[in-house]
Amino acid sequence: MKKIYLTLIIAIAGIFNISAQYTNIVNQAASLMQTALMGGMRYRGYVDASYTGGFGNLQADFVGISTVQGVQYADWFFMGAGLGVDLVYSKSSKPVSEWNYNRKVSTSGVMIPIFTDFRFNIGGSQSPSFFVDIKAGGSFLIGKNYLAIENGYINGSEYFMLKPSIGLRVPVSKNGKRSVNIALTYQLLTCNYWWYNNNNSGTLNSLGGTVSYQW
Repeated sequence: MKKIYLTLIIAIAGIFNISAQYTNIVNQAASLMQTALMGGMRYRGYVDASYTGGFGNLQADFVGISTVQGVQYADWFFMGAGLGVDLVYSKSSKPVSEWNYNRKVSTSGVMIPIFTDFRFNIGGSQSPSFFVDIKAGGSFLIGKNYLAIENGYINGSEYFMLKPSIGLRVPVSKNGKRSVNIALTYQLLTCNYWWYNNNNSGTLNSLGGTVSYQW
């Protein structure tokens, strides 16, 4: 009988523990919504310019500008959505005139990245601090021309983009809201690589830097 009572006590305690956890989750969610409605989540935006140089088997250089609009949930965390324009310059080892494709192939092009952005600040907002920024989304080659890459080309399909950066944030206002950011940036871009009419999966890797202004 004692074992039965002990089992019931443990079960009841477990139920109350689970209930407390759910209550805590609900309270946190309510607090988060209240903070958003009361203006505690602050709007933030920034514009950046970047250059990354290609390396590896498939190489292309990217010069881009983008803007991100989002919400500062806390001093250490920002989340937003962004849109940009990238000028792409390929490092093709074969003259375009030697290719015999149905569509014109060029060694330069324009890509449009659309992405979500997550930024983690390490340090206070009113003094210089480090940050980690992660952009993830898709990028699209626009126009009628294909982009020459090495001995083949990529077409206008949508490609997955991952663009992490690590850098230094320097406030330029007393309240720390406005800042200038300098970062080391890596970009990964998947692609459908066509080589002598064979379709292969490829990756464009590039490394460089980013300068941005945040408000």
